[in-house]
Amino acid sequence: MFSIIVSFVVTMLISAAITPFVRKLAFVLGAVDKPNARRVNTKAMPTMGGLAIFLSFTFSTFVILRPQFNTHLLFSLFLAETVVIITGMIDDIKELTPRQKMLGLTVAALIVYFLAGVKMTEVNLPFMHFNLGWLSLPVTIIWILAITNAVNLIDGLDGLATGVSIIALFTMGIIGFFFLSVGEAGTPIMIFTLVAALVGFLPHNFHPAKIFLGDTGALFIGFMLSVLSLQGLKNVTFVALVIPVVILGVPITDTLYAIIRRKLNNKPITQADKHHLHHRLMQMGLSHRQTVLVIYGIALIFSLIALLYPLSTFWGNILLTVALIFGLELFVESIGLLGPNRAPLLHGIRRIVKKMARDTPNSTE
Repeated sequence: MFSIIVSFVVTMLISAAITPFVRKLAFVLGAVDKPNARRVNTKAMPTMGGLAIFLSFTFSTFVILRPQFNTHLLFSLFLAETVVIITGMIDDIKELTPRQKMLGLTVAALIVYFLAGVKMTEVNLPFMHFNLGWLSLPVTIIWILAITNAVNLIDGLDGLATGVSIIALFTMGIIGFFFLSVGEAGTPIMIFTLVAALVGFLPHNFHPAKIFLGDTGALFIGFMLSVLSLQGLKNVTFVALVIPVVILGVPITDTLYAIIRRKLNNKPITQADKHHLHHRLMQMGLSHRQTVLVIYGIALIFSLIALLYPLSTFWGNILLTVALIFGLELFVESIGLLGPNRAPLLHGIRRIVKKMARDTPNSTE
């Protein structure tokens, strides 16, 4: 165990050390994010920072921690990761269309499904149990694409996606190691190795950032989050399904409400806007760094809630889920994530409170 912990530290140091070289390479290749109406950066910034994370993670898994992993799985995942990294690098340099990016991610997801064998095969929920059969393929692909793009969408501020992913992955590793017993120690070790690579990169990426993740990093992190969480979902139970969704609450919430918002405004789902969670918090008066720290706090709340699921009974999990959805909706409406006039739950609560106030007679001494 001590040698594994040392390996994590080495991974972190490698990531921190090679990031400046990746920064120089980004300038050489033209992977630079220039300011525009949709960006918050005011000067040209090198992107492609995810390459440093990928290189340090790959070196550790193939060299330092090699005996901990299944050879076939390791090489299959590496092939899929490479496809994602190449897709992200091309996008950072030349800017791909959403369809082209989706094609690259789909190819990587197919590699994971057919070569790595990481897939959902059964659903075992309360009062129902069935094999997914041919649905296993589309369900697995949709899961990978959805989580990957969710992480990509929150990559809007210095250190935001990196920090949120560290929190999510660390929680996932703890739950996988102590509670879910996914059947192999390799998965939690791989998760913590990725956490170490991200921690090494974060000082270069935190506000004021010296380098951005770029699509190279955001797509890679999102892809790995989806695949590593999928490792525990081969046989889906209620807890195994809910836990990764809750852990990834920040990117999933932001993505879900972005889709709803754009549909309500009759805008294409792929059309970017400045109404994401971090945009709304900054519009409310928070500084860049304050916004990032607040979202870190929200991610920690989601993670703490996720840790309660393995410790609760079935009905406790149901109540926890209902309370989480209720609280989340209140928060979303209070910051106007869907718009100032779209807060049905808050309006309903206010009407009930006003009615109770009218119906309550004034008490006199």
